[in-house]
Amino acid sequence: MSARMSTLAQLRGRIERLEAGADAHALHRVALGHAEADATLCGGLARAAVHEVFAEGHQGAAATGFIAGLAGRVTSRRPLVWVRQDFSEIESGAVSMSGLVELGLDPRRLVTVRAADVDAALRTAADALACDALGAVVLEVWGEPRQLDLVASRKLTLAAQASGVTALLLRLAAVPQPSTAETRWIVRAAHSPPSAPWHAWGAPRFDAELARNRHGPVGRWIMEWKCDACLFSEPANSQPLSATPAHRPHQAQVFRRSA
Repeated sequence: MSARMSTLAQLRGRIERLEAGADAHALHRVALGHAEADATLCGGLARAAVHEVFAEGHQGAAATGFIAGLAGRVTSRRPLVWVRQDFSEIESGAVSMSGLVELGLDPRRLVTVRAADVDAALRTAADALACDALGAVVLEVWGEPRQLDLVASRKLTLAAQASGVTALLLRLAAVPQPSTAETRWIVRAAHSPPSAPWHAWGAPRFDAELARNRHGPVGRWIMEWKCDACLFSEPANSQPLSATPAHRPHQAQVFRRSA
């Protein structure tokens, strides 16, 4: 029993030192391109950390496109590993290589992994985060599995801090729970402006709500993805969105909007 307590104390001490070091020193950040979002994030999205993206309602496609944009910003031309549950393709379709090309990303740098279940997905993501040759790891999880708890979130955070690889969690059909994520985003599709007749469609636009920010305030913006430049920007004709009150739970927000 004393040996177990000693091991537990050592692990707790290591976690505290790592977390204290992350807070004491400015994290390496990459600018997203959207001026207001970058200012709120103290310069941009932190690398070597965990970031969560939740799809509100049936906005899985919008959340997937948004997290692909985040991955494009943080990978720095390094390979990207995308881990999905085996049945995700049935629920939300396959990750489209041509779609990634349309977003300005290089599908040749993408490695997709289909995990049999949540346990396998978590193990695969943790193993991938240990490889410092990667730019980012996307872990796509459907629903609210009990395995993805605060302990699992902390393990992913520690793995990201140790290797310098960014972890991006795509949560579909789920509501936010306590975690060690650096940021948490709730994403909805936003209307694209009318395009010229010779354009098939406008630039992708996201109604992105920063619901959690460990090192600063939160906010909500319309963010337009520039496929050629591979960055987000502020739409020319967008209006600022009011931030969601911090004391209101995400579940209540969904109820009020759907009522």
